[in-house]
Amino acid sequence: MKENNPPPLDKDDIAMLKTYGIGPYSTSVKKVEKKIQEISKNINDLCGTKESDTGVAPPSQWDIIADRKMAQEEQPLQVARCTRIISPNTDEAKYVINMKQSGKFVVGLGDQVSPTDIEEGMRVGVDLKKYQIQMPLPLRVDPTVSMMMVEEKPNVTYNDVGGCKDQIKKLREVVELPMLHPEKFVKLGIDPPKGVLCYGPPGTGKTLLAKAVANRTDACFIRVIGSELVQKYVGEGARMVREIFQLARSKKACILFFDEVDAIGGARFDDGSGGDNEVQRTMLEIVNQLDGFDARGNIKVLMATNRPDTLDPALLRPGRLDRKVEFGLPDLEGRVQIFQIHARTMNCERDIRFQLLARLCPNSTGAEIGSVCTEAGMFAIRARRKTVTEKDFLDAVNKVVRGYKKFSSTPKYMVYN
Repeated sequence: MKENNPPPLDKDDIAMLKTYGIGPYSTSVKKVEKKIQEISKNINDLCGTKESDTGVAPPSQWDIIADRKMAQEEQPLQVARCTRIISPNTDEAKYVINMKQSGKFVVGLGDQVSPTDIEEGMRVGVDLKKYQIQMPLPLRVDPTVSMMMVEEKPNVTYNDVGGCKDQIKKLREVVELPMLHPEKFVKLGIDPPKGVLCYGPPGTGKTLLAKAVANRTDACFIRVIGSELVQKYVGEGARMVREIFQLARSKKACILFFDEVDAIGGARFDDGSGGDNEVQRTMLEIVNQLDGFDARGNIKVLMATNRPDTLDPALLRPGRLDRKVEFGLPDLEGRVQIFQIHARTMNCERDIRFQLLARLCPNSTGAEIGSVCTEAGMFAIRARRKTVTEKDFLDAVNKVVRGYKKFSSTPKYMVYN
């Protein structure tokens, strides 16, 4: 789509803009926003720190008497929920509000609120006398759920993930392509894949690749560990799942990452006591949110597990998790690449034969190769040297790959799957 002279938007373009948040002007708007941020940063650096930066005006502009009077005149508001709008988009519009303690009321709007600010299902603040709506309120999100949102981007890129070329390609097709080029799917008339299951032995880069995806995209990234949803009281886990998806729907685009999903996504069974298992209820709520009655919106779901054989078939069906990506053991080329990635930040001697080291580590995962590099550095520190030699790497291979072989979980994983 040409950015210099874009055509006027039609209905299809506006629908796509609402769904994906990307339109003909998006790239140019991002460039202008970036320039404004850089210019404002330069101005702040040149001006230095002001007292107004703390949110307080200079003392010469303080009017304590007027502020005290305004605080006395302002009445506290009560929280309610607008359940229905009667005859909307007219001058005679009325709003049905629901208050927990008092009941339901049909009310109007206050002087400082416009009809476009209020929607059905929204939390609002109402006065205590006439119960008029005075202000819209944001969604009520549980603090434990809001803490799952990743604010700072991880410093892991696709170049830091070794031995996973095909896996990176498959994941980018599902996650990045629909967000960056949604018009391709609109022209073909297909819905992009909604979810991905990453499975494989421990230490093969599943969580690492999710960090790289979070670093790459501008979308909101929410990370959930499966065990966090296992709660003590009945219905708490299902409520948390609903609030996580509610938070995700409030964003333009969102990526949900469920790590160690086998903690809650296990196959259903009868425990013999006659009562439903709370973990199963949480899993069923995830199944419903992934592909239930309500539309999911522009939310991509990533799940990672070491034991895909234990997951419930209802969770794995197409429409919920469309693509399954296996993270196998890296081949010789992948192991060489992982050695080079770890050695990039190390102070190593020249001409270290990474090809030889990779041949000495058959059936090793990326985590084990990372441990070999760390152990080689420990050998160099023990010998009071400032550089790591090839002999240090060979000693580390003997210690980690051969010495710790009995602790490896890879053979067990291969039996399971």
